[in-house]
Amino acid sequence: MPTLLHISASPRGAESESLAIAATFLDTLREQRPDIATETFDLWDGTLPAFGPDSAAAKMAVFAGQSLAGEQAAAWQAVTGTFARFAAADYYLFSVPMWNHGIPYVLKQFIDVVSQPGMVFGFDIEHGYQGLLSGKQAVVIYTSAVYGPGRPPAFGRDFQAPYFSGWLAWAGVSAVAEIHFRPNLAAIGVGPARLAAHQAARDAAAKLGPVAVNSR
Repeated sequence: MPTLLHISASPRGAESESLAIAATFLDTLREQRPDIATETFDLWDGTLPAFGPDSAAAKMAVFAGQSLAGEQAAAWQAVTGTFARFAAADYYLFSVPMWNHGIPYVLKQFIDVVSQPGMVFGFDIEHGYQGLLSGKQAVVIYTSAVYGPGRPPAFGRDFQAPYFSGWLAWAGVSAVAEIHFRPNLAAIGVGPARLAAHQAARDAAAKLGPVAVNSR
């Protein structure tokens, strides 16, 4: 049975716009695509490992083809376990609120944990990086409360969507649908934009394609 993994980067629960839109997507998916199982990975639930000195040393040892032992081996086991959970899914749903013009630090931590050689990417000295997640499909929900396209710089800059969409492309995920909800909370008219975002979530859930043969 194909699986969709919802990776939640918002800690705001019922107050979160990105999680509300994600809930609309998931409700629609369960109604229209009961053949797809769903699972949620709350990045704030305490199970995401840190990526510190032992993990970094283990990564470089793996790059060099060296064996691991002790604390480095334990740190690498936590990394590979997190990646295995991530890679097991065929589809991804990311809820990504904007924090300080970028992504929440816990989502960057997730990226740093799973973006490892032989997992998310391969590397060739002549040709550079190769993303290893080809065949996956992703839906990304981007929200922001102040920043929005066309607003002056005083309302913020977008280092959120370019960074995260760039990471997905680097990892080999080319089938990506984006949902944006960027109301200016200082202005009126938020309601129609919210309705449009939820409708976009329903549409994205209905349009998920079949699982690719090379999805890992």
